[in-house]
Amino acid sequence: MIERRQFSGGMKGKNLRYLNEHPDGTRQTVRAGFLLLEHFSLPAFTQALDTVVTANLLRPDSFSSRTFGLNDGEVVSDLGLVIRPDARIDCAAVKALDLLVICGGYRTELKASEGLISLLRTASDQGVSLAGLWNGAWFLGKAGLLDGYRCAIHPEHRPALADFCKATQVSSEPYIIDRDRLTASSPSGAFHMALDWIKGLYGKALVEGIEDILAFEESRYRRIKPTENVCVSAPLREVVKLMDANLEEPLELEQLAVYAGRSRRQLERLFKEQLGTTPQRYYMELRITEARRLLQHTELSQVDVLVACGFVSPSHFSKCYSSYFGYRPSKEKRLVK
Repeated sequence: MIERRQFSGGMKGKNLRYLNEHPDGTRQTVRAGFLLLEHFSLPAFTQALDTVVTANLLRPDSFSSRTFGLNDGEVVSDLGLVIRPDARIDCAAVKALDLLVICGGYRTELKASEGLISLLRTASDQGVSLAGLWNGAWFLGKAGLLDGYRCAIHPEHRPALADFCKATQVSSEPYIIDRDRLTASSPSGAFHMALDWIKGLYGKALVEGIEDILAFEESRYRRIKPTENVCVSAPLREVVKLMDANLEEPLELEQLAVYAGRSRRQLERLFKEQLGTTPQRYYMELRITEARRLLQHTELSQVDVLVACGFVSPSHFSKCYSSYFGYRPSKEKRLVK
């Protein structure tokens, strides 16, 4: 069995999302349901759903998702596309969820039947978290489930909500998560709301992985920026930038020291004090992290990847890769859409 090395310093956060943090499988699958109202915002719905589905790519079975309609049959989205939900919503379905998302839209009629209000109250009584997209917060407010909460709703519908939700603070922010109420006023807000929710459940590392995949230009065509979230001194930041710019033909430590205007010993001390590792190991972790990104998010061959990341041979690359990730690069999962 391969003993996996642990990432150090500034590269640890970039790679935690790739590691199985719950090998014993103790964490249960979080169950999310999406209630699609007539003329719901398709972009807002898909932004939230895609975030959940992508989380499962990185950490399988983290979430399950189902779509619901108020009635049997199809629902028309705001873009005119017809969706057939998985099931008609009822009390049994609601009680089986951890989160129920009310998906509204610009042309969704602000009208809630007694049946829907009863279902929403049942969900709240059962401890199910409730969310609203676009004008979804209006339906939560109509059911009396936003009293004492802050919420976000599309500007067009803020007056309608504020009219009867006197105990609710209606915000102009793109999204709000206030305890067990999640609301978003736009597709972008829905995306960041879902990310923030997932972060609260599974931590920052998984969210960074989701962002790498869904932020197209960030994940597929631009290298990982290793010092974005790491507090290091200006001299050390310059050295790391040099490393990042020279992955294909890695610089010797003496060269890095000369370019940085520091001695080799000074450079080693900076890395030890601020990143808790050696320059050589940090450089290796930077290269192996970039190699994994390329394997996951591009169609480059393994040989092209190892050359792009400065490895001298397939055997050396495979050995280094396995030591960090626990399997050979040929076994890496392609995430290219």
